[in-house]
Amino acid sequence: MDYNPQELEQRWRERWAETGRYEADPSDVADEDPTFVTVPYPYPSGGMHIGHARTYTVPDVYARYRRQQGDNVLFPIAWHVTGTPIIGAVERLKKREPKQMSVLQDTYNVPEDSLSDLETPMGFANYFIEEHYKQGMQSLGLSVDWRREFNTNDDRYSQFITWQYETLRDHGRLEKGLHPVKFCTDEEQPVTTHDLLEGEEAEFQEYTLVRFGWDHEGESDTHSRGSSPREVIVPMATLRPETVYGVTNAYIDPEASYVVADVDGEHWFVSTEAAEKLRLQAHEVEVLSEYEGSELVGQRVTNPITGDDVLVLPADFVDADNATGVVMSVPAHSPDDYVALQEAKADTDYLESFGIDPAEVADIQPIPILDIEDDDEDWGEIPAKHAVESRGIESSDDPALEKATKDLYNKEFHAGHLKEMYGEYAGRVVNEVRDEFKHDYADSGAFDVMQEFSEEVVCRCGGDVVVAEQDTWFLTYNDEDWKRMAHEVVEGMDAIPDNTRGEYDHTIDWLNEWPCIRNYGLGTRLPWDKDFVIEPLSDSTVYMAYYTIAHRLQDVPVEDLDRDFFDALFYGEEAVEDADERALALREEWQYWYPVDYRFSGNDLISNHLTFYLFHHADLFDEEMWPEGVVIMGMGLLEGEKMSSSKGHVVLPGEAIEKYGADTVRFFLLNSAEPWQDYDWRADQVGSVRNQLDRFWSRAQDLIEGDEGDEDDVTHIDRWLLSKLQDTVATVTEAMENSETRTASQAAFYGFEESLRWYRRRADLDRPGAQWTLRHVLETRLRLLAPFVPFLANELHEQLTGTPAEDAPWPEVDHEYESTVVEVEERQVERLTEDIHDIIDVTDTDPETVRVYVAADWKNLVFDTVADVGTDIGQVMGQVMQHESLRERGNEVNDLVQDLVDVVRGLDDETVEAMREMEEAEVYENATGFLTREFDADIEVYVEGSEDVHDPADRASKATPFRPAIHLE
Repeated sequence: MDYNPQELEQRWRERWAETGRYEADPSDVADEDPTFVTVPYPYPSGGMHIGHARTYTVPDVYARYRRQQGDNVLFPIAWHVTGTPIIGAVERLKKREPKQMSVLQDTYNVPEDSLSDLETPMGFANYFIEEHYKQGMQSLGLSVDWRREFNTNDDRYSQFITWQYETLRDHGRLEKGLHPVKFCTDEEQPVTTHDLLEGEEAEFQEYTLVRFGWDHEGESDTHSRGSSPREVIVPMATLRPETVYGVTNAYIDPEASYVVADVDGEHWFVSTEAAEKLRLQAHEVEVLSEYEGSELVGQRVTNPITGDDVLVLPADFVDADNATGVVMSVPAHSPDDYVALQEAKADTDYLESFGIDPAEVADIQPIPILDIEDDDEDWGEIPAKHAVESRGIESSDDPALEKATKDLYNKEFHAGHLKEMYGEYAGRVVNEVRDEFKHDYADSGAFDVMQEFSEEVVCRCGGDVVVAEQDTWFLTYNDEDWKRMAHEVVEGMDAIPDNTRGEYDHTIDWLNEWPCIRNYGLGTRLPWDKDFVIEPLSDSTVYMAYYTIAHRLQDVPVEDLDRDFFDALFYGEEAVEDADERALALREEWQYWYPVDYRFSGNDLISNHLTFYLFHHADLFDEEMWPEGVVIMGMGLLEGEKMSSSKGHVVLPGEAIEKYGADTVRFFLLNSAEPWQDYDWRADQVGSVRNQLDRFWSRAQDLIEGDEGDEDDVTHIDRWLLSKLQDTVATVTEAMENSETRTASQAAFYGFEESLRWYRRRADLDRPGAQWTLRHVLETRLRLLAPFVPFLANELHEQLTGTPAEDAPWPEVDHEYESTVVEVEERQVERLTEDIHDIIDVTDTDPETVRVYVAADWKNLVFDTVADVGTDIGQVMGQVMQHESLRERGNEVNDLVQDLVDVVRGLDDETVEAMREMEEAEVYENATGFLTREFDADIEVYVEGSEDVHDPADRASKATPFRPAIHLE
């Protein structure tokens, strides 16, 4: 029977669906523990790709493992549609934007006649739910309880979210006020990380605006309307306000658009984009005049701290969309500025084209403002010059310039002492004085502030995202008591891998207020202000509780799902005056499944969703309902590059399954890396996995069709394989307990295949004992492999035993077949075989006779001493020299002790004891039949020093315990 995964897998899918195999209900069986496994519900703003397949297959493996361990397992899924990404996708579809059409039709294969169905938000979502995600998950064989699926735009779910936010508000976890938010300029509303196309990792940065003055001499011919006042502020943004004493000049993009605007009653010269950003950041802004940047080129502006006038130079490297669009230059302490100034001095024609005297620019010299205390490097009077010249940087295009700038900034921040010009701040280190310096000069009116992002941010709708300050509702993650509770959740949960535990604590520490509403979008309206919608990350914090009762809530009218209903459900009969009996009945199901045993999620979600998940559980539920564990998952690559739906660089699960089979796809995704590690989908390696499963199937078929064998006929080599099987069971079980899917699958499949290769080479496979051994091994391995390749494992196990593998218990270590002695003995035979082959290869001989010389008894006595005493050579020698017969051998014993100490170093006591018990000559004698077949030669085994030893080449004396001497003839 050939391996046809597509046909085989379809039969099992139909069987699971017909029987409701993975529908989980509370059980009253005493020894059947509940296990609740969850994974972030997908956001169907596009199709499912192979990266998503891994996300959902990893928890499926754990769920399947726990079922075989006898647990009652709930593994549900739902659909997250809250927010605006789906709405934006629909709008781009309606406009038939080429990029969107390419993603839909070329990447996700949406038929032309289906496009009209996608022109409403829920029509769009439902298409990708049904045609991509759900179909893909079912094709992969995910063991999901599909009765519990819902979407976050559902009326009943919205009632649940309403209860959550009313409760949080009553607990004092929500406040209203001005707050910096990510703001989409196209949608004209706040957005969050999940709404972003680019800049997901961007952070808010507070720039200091140094308020340079410009004595404007009246109206310009270039501005389009109005006239500008004479006294104008030209604010320049910096993250290093303390460098203001070192400003030598400024730069502006001469071709960009700028304005003079009334900002809170003052007149500011800023870029057009900056004027809008300032308006969004709670400033009163009215544009008075419009200019090109060239209007300011060649002008002088006044430093508000030093009173110096500095020249404004033209520069195409200035980004008018960043901060105010005018930058100050500190060439003594910024390698960027140092190089830019040298290039400006050299380009005299460019300067003259703006009416600037090149000689005036040539006279600009760096102004040093601090000294660096560094024992390892002399930075000189002009640190930026040293940084540039020591690295051989000659132009602003040199990629080394960015690192040089970062390195110098870091060095000056931690070791830069301000010079005397700083007065009361002189002599102090930058990192100690910066904030104080900034605040003092802000109070005096010389500085202002502006918020900006650390990198460019783009909304999924395509709009630019800027920092805005809005009067908004936000979650008070900065409350100390809430932080303390969240830390307690972290302390009590299982964080996998353990090094992520600190990341949760770190996130809890830095989290401040989180804006939780949007102006529009899909989702739940803010209960007390229906003009707003609760945003995606804020409505996805405790929905795991909703899974436990989602299917049963369908029988409750929406209007009955009020605050009292959910209070009774989650807090009990005493929480309300007249508890709804339906809510109390649902409470029993919630209490049966909760808390969540393990949540599997992406590493990038620790900084938001996962930590929010901990915060909200800490506030809403008692400690016994707090999350018990979180397993982190890494990112996926495709042929070495990051997957990208927008670029069409994805693999669709359906196409991969059609080509390779679901088990192959699963197995590759699971054993290419541990869950928390990044993995790389490579077609040639996936094809190799398919070939390996094909061979496994063929060998299994041979065993299934063969004789059952006889357990009473097992021999040493059979017991060796059975002992290796127990090692494998122990390794796989331990790995599965730690969610180490790669370690587990590698051990169950590839690692044990190494043992099987040796066994097939070593054993007479026609013996009844060998037949029984191989069938027993197959049955056990199929149960170990069932979580990973459930279609193949179930089919073969049922053929072999009459029962699917998933319905058989997880294997336990059979101590009857555990034998360190047997494994040590067989390892000696394997090493001897390898050594003989090595000698044959080196000498290029075809021996007729192979003589094996085992170490003499006195050498074993030395080993016994090492085994007793340990690896301290001095102590071993002291003990050895107690024996007169060994004392006489002098240096020979000394050399042997060192060799044997190396042999046992790192070995456990059980292995060393097994080596001591082993009769080495007898082991080789018992293997002579195999060795004769292996080398087609006569095998002779001798003990060094025995009367019958035949040693024509004088090789016997070279033997040491566990490393026999060998002679080929």
